[in-house]
Amino acid sequence: MPDYDYQRDHRPFSQVLDDIGAKDNAKLYLGELVNAFGERGFGALMVFFGLVNAIASPIPGSTTILGAPMLLICLQLLIRRDQLWMPKWALRSSLPRENYRATIGKVRKPLLFVEKLSRPRLSIMSSELAEVLIGLVTTLLTIIVMLPLFGGNLFPSLFVALFGFGLMQRDGALIGAAWFGVAGFCIFVWAAWALISTLFLASAGWFLNAWHWIQGLFS
Repeated sequence: MPDYDYQRDHRPFSQVLDDIGAKDNAKLYLGELVNAFGERGFGALMVFFGLVNAIASPIPGSTTILGAPMLLICLQLLIRRDQLWMPKWALRSSLPRENYRATIGKVRKPLLFVEKLSRPRLSIMSSELAEVLIGLVTTLLTIIVMLPLFGGNLFPSLFVALFGFGLMQRDGALIGAAWFGVAGFCIFVWAAWALISTLFLASAGWFLNAWHWIQGLFS
């Protein structure tokens, strides 16, 4: 497959996705995706892999594999690479184009809805410093995605996709929504952990008291 071509493309993102799916070749190579997304490479691939991982999240182990290229993309965003780089072996990896069409079909309507509402705004949310922070948080989110958790990586995948869409469209409102979602997710995880810890300690204390009581019966 050819190397990444930093081309300018004025087609809507949804149209690019449709055009990729419309080709006759049975195999869809990652290199083809990278070239088709052109200058939107970072954001577009974050959207693509975020949505793919979100759809695959209920399947144990799938996101560990699918999350690897997403992690590489987010790390490059973190270190402020000007142009997306992917190893040649990754560019030559492929998936059935029919599977790609099925995946895009599942997310096409909400994607079109968000695309129609999005526009360049709140440029401070997509500044160079903001991109570094987004690269950091999406790297952490992708690590969570790659953990073998049943359904626990759904929301982190969607947040990565939302960050990517906001960067691609230069839409600070979408990026702000992604930050808000991440904050809410962190609060939920903290509250759930606190509740589980409290219940565990309470249960452990109850069993310990019961054990002492039983020992007292026989002493």
